[in-house]
Amino acid sequence: MSMITATAWVPRGHAQQFPIKYEITDEEYDRISKLAQLELDEARDDLKEAQAGEEERKTNGSNGVTASNTNGEIDDNLKAYDLEHYDDDEDEDDNIEVDEGDDEDDDDNVYGGSAYLSQNGQDPYITLKNDEEDEEEREELQILATDNLVLAARVEDEVAHLEVYVYEDEADNLYVHHDVMLPAIPLAVEWLNYAVGDESETGDTGNVAAVGTMEPDIELWNLDVVDCMFPDAILGAGGQDDGSSERPKKKKKRSRKPRDDYHVDAVLALAANRQHRNLLASASADKTVKLWDLSTAKCAKSYSYHTDKVCALAWHPTESTAMLSGSYDRTIVAGDMRAPDQGLRRWHVESDVENVRWDPHDSNYFYVSTESGILHRFDARTAPPSNESPSPAIWRLQAHDSALSSFDVNPIIPGFIVTGSDDKTVKIWNVEPPKGPSMVVSRDLGVGRVFSTNFAPDKAVGFRLAVAGSKGNLQIWDTSTNPAIRRTFHGRYSRYDEMKDVQDKLVGVQLDDSEESDDDDVEVADAGSDDD
Repeated sequence: MSMITATAWVPRGHAQQFPIKYEITDEEYDRISKLAQLELDEARDDLKEAQAGEEERKTNGSNGVTASNTNGEIDDNLKAYDLEHYDDDEDEDDNIEVDEGDDEDDDDNVYGGSAYLSQNGQDPYITLKNDEEDEEEREELQILATDNLVLAARVEDEVAHLEVYVYEDEADNLYVHHDVMLPAIPLAVEWLNYAVGDESETGDTGNVAAVGTMEPDIELWNLDVVDCMFPDAILGAGGQDDGSSERPKKKKKRSRKPRDDYHVDAVLALAANRQHRNLLASASADKTVKLWDLSTAKCAKSYSYHTDKVCALAWHPTESTAMLSGSYDRTIVAGDMRAPDQGLRRWHVESDVENVRWDPHDSNYFYVSTESGILHRFDARTAPPSNESPSPAIWRLQAHDSALSSFDVNPIIPGFIVTGSDDKTVKIWNVEPPKGPSMVVSRDLGVGRVFSTNFAPDKAVGFRLAVAGSKGNLQIWDTSTNPAIRRTFHGRYSRYDEMKDVQDKLVGVQLDDSEESDDDDVEVADAGSDDD
């Protein structure tokens, strides 16, 4: 089974040209050792509990008769292997003698009668020197200023990881640059341009991926480091460290009761504030929205606007403290994060919310997609009656017959919207007023059930669309190569004259058929624990 649950673009120019290789330090080694010891202690405790339970079961079931060989007797078949002395040192007579060689020759050494060179550079048979190897590897990792990164949260054979793709638009090339292992099934990924731990709000620009999973913690990974073993920071209970003890405390079973300082259930959505770069918002199955300060990696505020799982978030494009949140309670809330109890506006829809987006070209309006396949356009200035359901919308569009799992509004081209659904289709819509929404084209891009659709953020690649879903394929579609799309949107794109009339272009990394998942068995949207 292989599927991609979420994607995100990284704008051009933010990635380091030559990412660095991760090197373990003494401090990191100590940290890994402590974590390993903690896991070992937990495993031993679990084993003791299991053995005690098994012993009690046997005792109760056989009136005190236990298993055989309780007197420490060794099975006759095992005696021949002498396992009790397996790790004992051999006799001194059997030790290998080492000839350190002639003192007059400092270049050659002899070990066990075989000569060797102390440095590879002295070996005439090694033609590829270390510095040449390093330079070749460095060039392979190079990311150009004209490259885009695409982040893809993948689950493959029950193993979760974040893949970092490089998209070369002019070369029509897409490949995996590196990846990182994740602790659980990923549900949301967001790119951050903030150096985690920087105490100033206008600190150094970073290149970081925030990942929300079925676990309550949010992991922050530095995308400029390759082969990294641990995230730069963890937002949540797993990242709390008061420094009172050198040894990590044993983990306890987490309570599902909501807390103010971290999530206690799956993280379903993430949203980075592009004006206050040190702020990250998260939505969870614990029914809360959390606001995180990345300079301290701590929760600054918790909000309880909804009565069911919160699955969608969106910051206002110009009012930096205003946010939309959508929930399975079939409501969307617009509020000011500075005054959470004042001026809340709430809209009702006919079914569970899937996604929310502000209109980047007219921030007075926003869009909402629902489980019933409907796309809504609302006026944020008009607060509906609190008891009216569903709330009146500017327009309602039955975009798909199945759940409208993903949609996006093109940030470069006005009125250009994409929708993706469980029906495996991707549709392009023209929603430019006054005519209202009309479908331009519908396509099956071979990704299975569509979980993610995202337009590229840069003007030079404004028509590029990343699509992924239940089959584990990531596709980059140059929508400008579709004739119907070109005819509809040519007058709204300043670089239209540079576009070439070419065949419909789709770039992707194909998987083997054996790696594709069974669509009928995939269920990602309903994450987190149920309270019923």
